[in-house]
Amino acid sequence: MLPAGLVANAVVSASSANLGPGFDSLGLALNLCDEIIVETMDSGLVVVVEGEGADQVPLDADHLVVRAVRRGLHAAGVDAPGLAVRCRNAIPHSRGLGSSAAAVVGGLAAVNGLVARTNSTPLGVDQLIQLCSEFEGHPDNAAAAVLGGAVVSWTDRTGEEPRYSAVPLRLHPDIHLFCAIPEERSLTAETRVLLPTLVSHDEASFNVSRAALLVVALTERPDMLMPATEDLLHQPQRAPAMRGSAEYLRLLRRHRVAATLSGAGPSLIALSTEPELPREALEYGAAHGFAVTKMTAGEGVRWSPGVTVAG
Repeated sequence: MLPAGLVANAVVSASSANLGPGFDSLGLALNLCDEIIVETMDSGLVVVVEGEGADQVPLDADHLVVRAVRRGLHAAGVDAPGLAVRCRNAIPHSRGLGSSAAAVVGGLAAVNGLVARTNSTPLGVDQLIQLCSEFEGHPDNAAAAVLGGAVVSWTDRTGEEPRYSAVPLRLHPDIHLFCAIPEERSLTAETRVLLPTLVSHDEASFNVSRAALLVVALTERPDMLMPATEDLLHQPQRAPAMRGSAEYLRLLRRHRVAATLSGAGPSLIALSTEPELPREALEYGAAHGFAVTKMTAGEGVRWSPGVTVAG
């Protein structure tokens, strides 16, 4: 049992998954971060949320961070009689930027900060990826939030339970990142049902080739980003549910910007060898309610002892 008064914090990056053809496999952390601060108490539960999603999430045991903290405590072989949890959120919710994955990764990492104050064994990187992917059901956002930068992830379903793994990629230094975030929201669960159960061999072959090429483009050949970000398996199917994002995506690509839906959308992620987006693209985004921001690749999750959150 952890004593009362232990405090730890975690800082975790947003993430963009899929990047076009890499459905549920490719991910990229972004330098937009949430901070989670956890303190052990003698009893009870206090949840405080500041920033994004503050008026939309439960402030009780159903909060995703609380669920992740308790899962992490169990995995670490410890317990806490009470918890105070403060979330300082900068990652927009329901925009395709990995806010749920960040909540889980941050909660698990905060557990590592707590157990660092004791003789308990912290969760390793592989454990973090496995545990947070169990919440998500796929490892792309989760692995990017844990490892930072660009990642390739995969799922092994040969055993009784899925095993999730990932490896980092060295993102080419000539690649510039831009994120376009609309005001509208979208839930992954709602857009995933738009995807067909079966795809043709031609469509599968197309996406396999583009996903393989995207790994090359991200690491060695950024001049290949346009063809490498083509997709047939999920973006066309999701387009009717987010017409504004789909139209902006088409405009960006007409201007030779390698843009894709970020995760399930409706945000867009653009990868370019140019330091700025075309003026027409920026003007269109501003006129149609998109906040367009230049970003860099985010770091892997960090944790440490923190400041008190009670009261």
